[in-house]
Amino acid sequence: MIRQHYLRWKAELTDVGIVLIVLGPTIRWTTDGHPRGTGIALALAQTLPLLVRRRFPLPVLTAVLAALVATHFAIDVLPLFALGVAVYTVASHTERRVALSAALLTLVALSIPPIYHGGARDSYVHAIIFASAAWILGDNVRTKRAYYRELEERAERLEREKEEGTRRAAAEEKARIARELHDVIAHSVSVMVVQAAAAGDVFEKQPERAREALSSIEESGRSALTELRRLLGIVRSDEHGSREPQPGLAALNELVEQIRATGLKVELKREGELGELPAGVDLSAYRIVQEALTNTLKHAQATRARVRLVRSKQELAIEVTDDGAGPAEESANGHGLIGMQERVALLGGALEAGPGEGGGFVVKAHFPLEQGRPA
Repeated sequence: MIRQHYLRWKAELTDVGIVLIVLGPTIRWTTDGHPRGTGIALALAQTLPLLVRRRFPLPVLTAVLAALVATHFAIDVLPLFALGVAVYTVASHTERRVALSAALLTLVALSIPPIYHGGARDSYVHAIIFASAAWILGDNVRTKRAYYRELEERAERLEREKEEGTRRAAAEEKARIARELHDVIAHSVSVMVVQAAAAGDVFEKQPERAREALSSIEESGRSALTELRRLLGIVRSDEHGSREPQPGLAALNELVEQIRATGLKVELKREGELGELPAGVDLSAYRIVQEALTNTLKHAQATRARVRLVRSKQELAIEVTDDGAGPAEESANGHGLIGMQERVALLGGALEAGPGEGGGFVVKAHFPLEQGRPA
């Protein structure tokens, strides 16, 4: 809103300046050898309409033409300064069809004085040339303005499409993560239910209170499993989910071998014990490595890649580097990185991705581990 007011104020101030600039030479023409009062009045009649030229280009041109014809009949002079501005405004602020009609009107109006009043034919020719030049200049400005406006609209449209694509990719990845975690959690809860149910038979000699506790575990587990499937059922409504177990870091060797088969040399290095990780971290860590290596194959034009996993008490750190040229800007901001960011954020971690110091591309992910124990 403030910007609009500023632009409007700037345009109005510009029009005032144009009127003052045009008014000076017009008055000199109309008062040179003629009654001063009449000359000033005729000059004002031609120039003052220019104050509203942007809002009413056609009426302003008509008013300027009428004042110009009246000036020629009254004092036999033909000042063209205000006419040039009016013709330029019509050509630059209206459609070309309308501007051409206005140009024809201008030619007709300019032909009236020499036909009915006489006078030098040269003045008429000069007026035609001057008005034509002003129209051509205004038409060029209108064309360039329309071209730049189209570029801006296209850029805005592309930006909106990019944002929409990013939101869509994030939603799709969240749905995919939800489906995978559904399988992981559903399996864990199913095991809990079975163990709790069996414990009720194994510990018959325990106090009745223990039996009630086990029964409560079984009931809570079944309820949680039912609610979880109900909550995420809509995610699978249009898909037939795979019943195969979700991969984890134990399947990294197989993944690396598949990538090596494409010709990319991959080095895999592990530090720390990776066998007992929370199920969600185990799955997401595998997906991070998988996506990073896939991006390397698609975009980086690399010959080597290095995967490093470090397990400590506090976190699991992953680093995937390559020696390629790095992905293009649109690839670096594409759906793959969005998916990785969603995965890491879901588990409270952090992700860094970008060009490496020595070239290539680097992906780093950190998953916090609660007190270093598996969930």
